[in-house]
Amino acid sequence: MAKTFKVLSLLLSYPTQEVADAAGELAAVLNAEALVPAPQRALIGKLLERMGRDDLYDLQERFVLLFDRTKSLSMHLFEHVHGESRDRGQAMVDLRNQYEEKGLFTETSELPDYLPLFLEFLSLLPLEEAQEHLAQPVHILQALAERLVRRESDYACVFHALVALTNAKPEQDAVAALMEEPDPDPMDLKALDEVWEEAAVKFGPDENACKDGLVSRIRASRRPAPGMSA
Repeated sequence: MAKTFKVLSLLLSYPTQEVADAAGELAAVLNAEALVPAPQRALIGKLLERMGRDDLYDLQERFVLLFDRTKSLSMHLFEHVHGESRDRGQAMVDLRNQYEEKGLFTETSELPDYLPLFLEFLSLLPLEEAQEHLAQPVHILQALAERLVRRESDYACVFHALVALTNAKPEQDAVAALMEEPDPDPMDLKALDEVWEEAAVKFGPDENACKDGLVSRIRASRRPAPGMSA
């Protein structure tokens, strides 16, 4: 079991003072385990330094602009795979079952496919098994990394680190397909509203879902707000 996954989970979670105060300790864990290649560790170290130095409200605002207001950077992995299809609902149920089989019973409002929660799950697994799970959405992680590079965001290094941890090579066709999806500026409110305009969240089966035994379609929630195979 590797603490590295837990550290990366914290880095990709909504910034808190607790994480900011522990920036040095988190960097030390990454360096001690040395699972992330040195170039990415150096960049993550700089990100942690900034998190420990910058104003917390500024960190939180930047995080929300990137990951909550920009659907193309959503950290709900199945959003990039299944969209609004019923397959996403079943994939969500299957993933939650995997969590519970390993003793991870969540009390969070986040959906099971939320990347920081997924990484917390991986931290409970033997390293090789964790890497196999992480390799499933590797092309999503690569696409997110490239989008963050375009925005010159420090968070890109975390996604590059995740790709490196998989020991898998992303399929370029799959990455290219994801990169063709709309990627609006988080400050363009009209464009964002158009992308986010979707049906209301539904977690229970509707009439048609009852007929074919599938969970009704659900959509990613914004913060109080791979392909990953199902």
